[in-house]
Amino acid sequence: MTKANGPLFTVHYRRRKEGRTDYVKRIALLKSGLLRLVIRKSNSAITAHIVQFDPKGDVTLAHASTRDLEKLGFKGKRNVPSAYLLGLLVAKRGIAKGAKKCIADFGLYTASKGNILFAVVKGAVDGGLDINVGEEKLPSKDRLTGKHLKVDVTSLVSKIKEQKV
Repeated sequence: MTKANGPLFTVHYRRRKEGRTDYVKRIALLKSGLLRLVIRKSNSAITAHIVQFDPKGDVTLAHASTRDLEKLGFKGKRNVPSAYLLGLLVAKRGIAKGAKKCIADFGLYTASKGNILFAVVKGAVDGGLDINVGEEKLPSKDRLTGKHLKVDVTSLVSKIKEQKV
């Protein structure tokens, strides 16, 4: 068979062909009119942005990465406690810029119960952002505080909340 061509064939956007953007999900998030808490993972870190839609291109109001946690003395880069602290940090920076209510944007990642993405959301909620999320999806308090890793996160939580932006 040959590829379809002719006047009825429409070429998909480049990012859709590459499998990098789900435009149906993106349009649904943009129709809400809320700021988005965009959470992305890499092999070595997690990043979170608070983004506002603009027709010319999205505008980032606040940004944080788990690499920023090293400056505060936390070594973990891609585990549940570091994701929780990342959520607290990005919420603090976002509230300083006027963000109040957000919607979580996981992109192409599968949002399974208790995963790292929901740890960031829980941190942002505890940091003061209003995000509509079900409690059953969030990780347990033991996982957020790092008891399963034998790490104490409670001192860093208070350090982030007291930190000036």
